[in-house]
Amino acid sequence: QVQLVESGGGLVHPGGSLRLSCAASGSIFSIADMGWYRQAPGKQRELVAIITIGGRTNYADSVKGRFTISRDNAKNTVYLQINSLKPEDTAVYYCHADLKRLAWSRRNDYWGQGTQVTVSS
Repeated sequence: QVQLVESGGGLVHPGGSLRLSCAASGSIFSIADMGWYRQAPGKQRELVAIITIGGRTNYADSVKGRFTISRDNAKNTVYLQINSLKPEDTAVYYCHADLKRLAWSRRNDYWGQGTQVTVSS
């Protein structure tokens, strides 16, 4: 079994900041990419940011310069620092990991349960 558990969501005012965390646990051999996605009401889930095991990052254009993704490979944890929040950032944020449970197994996608981020005055 593999679990991804997010934390750090909440209600913030426009311009505020949050730090999301996601810890992967269970039977894990290795984790390749880790990332954050979000889904706003009535919209499709979209990529926010992704980070490779080597630390290479990629961001959605809408969050560049405001969001920073990082990871601690020793802890199987990925973080998302969110600054200068806007009302349009309101969404459920999901953690994603592309990982292998065993040395000889294929990589598969795993998702967290989501954490709500609400930006409102």
